[in-house]
Amino acid sequence: MWLRWFAFPVLALAGLGVVSLALGGFVILLAYPNLPSIEALTEYQPKIPLRVYTSDGVLIGEFGEERRSVVRMEEVPALMKQAILAAEDERFYQHTGVDYQGVLRAAYSNLVAGGKTQGASTITMQVARDFFLSREKTLTRKLYEALLAFKIENSLTKDQILEIYINQIYLGQRAYGFGTAAQVYFGKTLSQLNEAEIAMLAGLPKAPSLFNPVINPKRAKQRQLYVLRRMHELALIDDEQYEQAQTVPISVKREAVTEYEIHAEFVAEMVRQLLYERYPEDVYSRGFRVYTTITRSNQEAAYTALRQGLLEYDQRHGYRGPEGFIDLQNAQEEDYEEALQDYPDSDDILAALVLEATPKRVRAYRRGGETVTLSGEGLKFAERMLDSRTPPNRRIRPGAVIRIQKDEADNWQIIQLPEAEGAFISANPQDGAVRSLVGGFDFNRSQYNHVTQAWRQPGSGFKPFIYSSALEKGFTPATVINDAPVVVDAALTGGQVWEPKNYDGRYEGPISMRMALAKSKNMVSIRILQTISPQYAQDYITRFGFDAERHPPYLTMAPADGARLFRIRHRRLPHRAVRDSENRRRPRQPARAGTAGQGRRRVPAGDRRPQRLHHGQYDARCHSLRNRGARHGARAPGSCRQERYNQRLRRCLVQRLSTHPGQRRLGGFRPAEKTRSRGNRVGRSASDLDELHGQSAQGHAGNVPAQSRGRRHGQGQRERASVARRKTGILLS
Repeated sequence: MWLRWFAFPVLALAGLGVVSLALGGFVILLAYPNLPSIEALTEYQPKIPLRVYTSDGVLIGEFGEERRSVVRMEEVPALMKQAILAAEDERFYQHTGVDYQGVLRAAYSNLVAGGKTQGASTITMQVARDFFLSREKTLTRKLYEALLAFKIENSLTKDQILEIYINQIYLGQRAYGFGTAAQVYFGKTLSQLNEAEIAMLAGLPKAPSLFNPVINPKRAKQRQLYVLRRMHELALIDDEQYEQAQTVPISVKREAVTEYEIHAEFVAEMVRQLLYERYPEDVYSRGFRVYTTITRSNQEAAYTALRQGLLEYDQRHGYRGPEGFIDLQNAQEEDYEEALQDYPDSDDILAALVLEATPKRVRAYRRGGETVTLSGEGLKFAERMLDSRTPPNRRIRPGAVIRIQKDEADNWQIIQLPEAEGAFISANPQDGAVRSLVGGFDFNRSQYNHVTQAWRQPGSGFKPFIYSSALEKGFTPATVINDAPVVVDAALTGGQVWEPKNYDGRYEGPISMRMALAKSKNMVSIRILQTISPQYAQDYITRFGFDAERHPPYLTMAPADGARLFRIRHRRLPHRAVRDSENRRRPRQPARAGTAGQGRRRVPAGDRRPQRLHHGQYDARCHSLRNRGARHGARAPGSCRQERYNQRLRRCLVQRLSTHPGQRRLGGFRPAEKTRSRGNRVGRSASDLDELHGQSAQGHAGNVPAQSRGRRHGQGQRERASVARRKTGILLS
């Protein structure tokens, strides 16, 4: 009888188990075919942000949906791996995706505690959940998680799964992966972390927002102590290391993670915009690395020079007063911090809240809890605003928000953010490589790039384009034009009567185009423009990238004070990592094989670099061309020979005009002491050359009166003597 009562429960339990297994097998048969493909793991391609570097490898910008630094398994310290396993899955290398002992242990713990106090997810199950499933807490999701874990274990090795986990898991502060988290929280690499910092990171996967050391340092410390205890129980650290790690203070970075070693935010933004145009779908996730032509030393010097110049300019105009005012009645330190959030710091120029103010002493609170005292020279710039007679809306008083900065003696001083803006760009004239670029005082205050987006007046730098268009119309560098006052009717200017003047107020009468350009004569530029027509000049300058709408077809295009605007176009952005074949400099073709007389290098026409000629070489070139024209007779207008002839003359005056700013140094005059006498270079004298040019210029100058031959010879000799005395280099830019 007793055997019957004993056997019945056993058989009932066995039957229930069989039914449960059958039902479970049936569910697995139905669910397994619906599992997603794990190609995302076998062909793991994490979302790596776009990173921008200087030419010497300094990171200056990072753009992406996720902050992630992929590290290989061999780069992860052994203690880091052991700490992760101690906190998340100590039997990772023993189970097959689901830890049955862990499931039973978690079930018992939750039953005793009367609620969910411990989970049973393995690292493999967490990888499956992060890649393929949501975080909803249902039995169906848990079943799919376990099935995917088995599938992953059959496809990947343990080290591959752990490497994916280390790089994929979210750890707060937009940081994905332990390599990025080490930089975000501590500013270190994984190999530089100590035991306490390793334990802090290893405790984050359970609840990144709850155990975030920046947001909730108390809970983060509790989680760190739990991980350290687990590491000690598993003999991963000894007693001494355990005691020391418990007492080590954690220094967490609380500043913005977007800070870089140098300030090149405008350059990084230009790169981002360019790559977004080319790869709009992949720019933030494919891990592009762009190495610009910017150099660290040049960029630092440009950034410092621009800010220092704007600050000095602003200080010369006096102190304007506090940026704002805050009511300090019943305010606590938390209220101070919240109020200063509306006034972000600008590099070393910090926002501070005045707590006490007298004509000789100011005490202020700055972000982070520090209280600073200013006195003496630190108050000199704003001493007028400390006077009690100053209006309250401009007086420095308790509750005022001011800017402070440390001077050279490491003492605090009152300063202010400048209202003026500026820009700085430097380029290598040999290859056009941009070495530094600063588009404004502070990128975080204004993203407007004053280098590429601002419109500016070119001044006399626009005149070479007018002269170049005149060469297309048959003018030559020796064409004589009258430098005399001009009065232009309102119908020609598009406004009122216009009486332009030369910059120095002096007029030299008939003068050659070459000297008029060197002396930047406004009257000559106007007469040239009047002869070739403003409409033709407007169309001609569009070849160089100028906007026709910004240059109305009026005579005001010519002088330096004309209301013209131009903008630097960054068609040639300073980068060299993501580049196509058209951005690479084409190699020079090798010299042709043969005898010494046949060994001249053949270079394609598009690759020929113009030579830089000083004025003596220029006259020799033009003299040779003119003599060749005299020997072979006049050329028919519009003929190929005439066109080549005109092109060569234009090269003598304007060596290279490129739409890319800074791509080439334009041809200029070298110092006169480096030149030899012109008579030693060519067979005929320079005065004869001017005579020859003057004879052919009369038909091109329109109504411009010409001088006698003898006077013109003397004029040319005086001009050249004046140029030689100046001994200076002129850059056509």
